[in-house]
Amino acid sequence: MRQLLLTAALCLASLGAHAAGDRIVTGSDRGTYIEIGRDLSRLIGKPAGLPLEVLPSKGSAENVRRLRSEPGVRLALVQSDVYRAYLDQANAGDAEAARLIKPLRVVMPLYDEEIYFVARADSPLRSIHELRDKRINVGPVGSGTALTATTLYRAMFGSPMLEQNTSFLSNEEALVKLATDKSIDVVVIVAGQPAKLFADMKSEARQYIKLLTLDRAAPETQALDGTYVPATIRATSYPNWLTQDATSLSVKSMLVTYDYQSPDVRASLTRFAKSMCSNFEKLRTEGHAKWQEVSLAPPQLPKGWSYYAPTQKVLSHCDTEAEPARNVASEGKAPAASSCSQSREVLGLCRVASR
Repeated sequence: MRQLLLTAALCLASLGAHAAGDRIVTGSDRGTYIEIGRDLSRLIGKPAGLPLEVLPSKGSAENVRRLRSEPGVRLALVQSDVYRAYLDQANAGDAEAARLIKPLRVVMPLYDEEIYFVARADSPLRSIHELRDKRINVGPVGSGTALTATTLYRAMFGSPMLEQNTSFLSNEEALVKLATDKSIDVVVIVAGQPAKLFADMKSEARQYIKLLTLDRAAPETQALDGTYVPATIRATSYPNWLTQDATSLSVKSMLVTYDYQSPDVRASLTRFAKSMCSNFEKLRTEGHAKWQEVSLAPPQLPKGWSYYAPTQKVLSHCDTEAEPARNVASEGKAPAASSCSQSREVLGLCRVASR
C-alpha cells in the first residue's frame, strides 16, 4: 500500500507539472521584464503553439534558480552581469554556482537596461561616484538589481558596501522611505525605459526625488569595465518627472534557457525561434519600446558563455540583414572564493535569513 501511495503521488506530481505548461520567469509586476515576457508570450509563443505562462519574480538571480529547479520553466530573463557573476563564482570554485549556471544557455541578447540612482530632491548628492559610504537600497536579495548595485559599488570603490548601510527593500518600499523618514540616501533600480514605476509618477514627484548622473571623468566611474556602459535616460520617457535627459549606466539583458536534450522540448524551443523570425516586427510595432533596440543577429558571446544550439541555428539565419549587436559583456577576472561574500549573498548562494 505504501508503495502504491508513493507511485500515485509521483504520478500526480508529474501530471501537475505537465498541466502547468511552459513558463517564463521575468521580474516585478511594475518592471520592464514582465512586459517583455508578456510580449514574448502573446506575439511569439502563442503563434508557435507554445503558450507561455508569464511569472513575476524578484529578478535575475532568482530567475536563474527557478529555471534550474521549477517545473515547466523553459525561459528566463537575466541581466548579463548576473549571468557573469554566477560564472565568476563557479570559476572560483563555488560548486553551487557551477551547478546552477553551467547548464544554462543564451537564446538571444536583448536590450540595455538603464540603472537609476534615485536620491531625495534636496540631497547634496549629484553624481553616481559620490555613493561611497551612503545608505543604499539595492533591492530584494535574489534580484538582479541587488547584484548590479553591489557589483557597481565594489568596482567603483574597491570594497563592498557596509552592511549597516545596505538595505534590501522592494523598489516601492524604498522610495517611500527615501522621501519620508530619510533613512535611505539612494535607491538603485534597474529597469528598461520607459519603466512603469517611474512613468506612472505624477508631476509632484519632482518635489521629492531626483536622479544622480554619471560623471565620466570621475576616476571611480572610469574603473568600470565594459559590462556597464553609459546610457541616456530620456525626459520623454518620464515627462511628469524629468525636465531634461540624464546620463546614467546600463547593463545588457538576455533571454536564457537550459541546455535541454529532450526531443520534445528542443522541438518546442525551435518553433519558438522560428516564430521569433516570423513575428519579430510585431514585437517592434506592438510590444514594449525596448524591442526597438533588439537585433536578431547573434553577437559573439564572451568566453564561458554559450548559445542554445537549436535556437541559435534558427536565429542566426532568419535575419541576415540585421547588424550584429555589441558584445553583451566583457570577459572578467573571477573574484576570489569566500564563504559568504556580498556577491554570493545577493546571488542566493548563501543560506541567510531575510533582511
